[in-house]
Amino acid sequence: MGVSTSREEKGIAVVTVDFPPVNALPVAGWFALADAVRAAGRDPEVRCVVLTAEGRGFNAGVDIKEIQADDGHGTLLGANSGCAEAFAAVYECEVPVVAAVQGFCLGGGIGLVGNADAIVASEDAVFGLPELDRGALGAATHLARLVPQHLMRALYYTARTASAAELHAHGSVWRVVTREELRAAALELAREIAAKDGRLLRLAKAALNGIDPVDVRRSYRFEQGFTFEAGLSGVGDRVRGTFGSSGGSGSSGSSRKEGA
Repeated sequence: MGVSTSREEKGIAVVTVDFPPVNALPVAGWFALADAVRAAGRDPEVRCVVLTAEGRGFNAGVDIKEIQADDGHGTLLGANSGCAEAFAAVYECEVPVVAAVQGFCLGGGIGLVGNADAIVASEDAVFGLPELDRGALGAATHLARLVPQHLMRALYYTARTASAAELHAHGSVWRVVTREELRAAALELAREIAAKDGRLLRLAKAALNGIDPVDVRRSYRFEQGFTFEAGLSGVGDRVRGTFGSSGGSGSSGSSRKEGA
């Protein structure tokens, strides 16, 4: 349980997240993930990082129960800061990051994959932001890197999800494979990347980030200000309090194809 790093092949570091049962990360988990990705990127022997997860799904966002257990705002602020650091670590990693996504990729998961350089997904992967059903806001910055603007808004307002096949059609997912093939497919792409000159790869990553039309760190932190405003106003706690209840707003987030 936690965040681990392995070196399975030359030039490739695999950072694995494992927080059962659904990979909803506590505050400490987000910071641990940020540290692991940054450390991998700083290693001169590493030319590509593969970001993966154990279990049923890639990432279910922040640990809502940890926030609910805090009578104050400390955990909410910690989650905000931890997410910001983890997302930035992926984006600012000195070498390319390939995300290997299975099952659900929700909330904070979108922040991670939206900042990755490439995404390989299993056929059962779904991507979405249930933030409005969790009493929060954020990561629209990253969802907008995966789908066109109007689709992003519709997904955000409805808390629905898009499938791996849909994201592949939009060009944001590199390849869709079976769950059994996921790890091998991600490593195959990473291996192709890692075969390039390490110095040139680092220069290329810096160059691509430098021409990015959106400052993802600033944009996401702007969004988070509204999350905290929702918390101070009480609406965040009220909506978050329905999380996990039968028929509550925390039960949505189905595929956008359902009922369409």
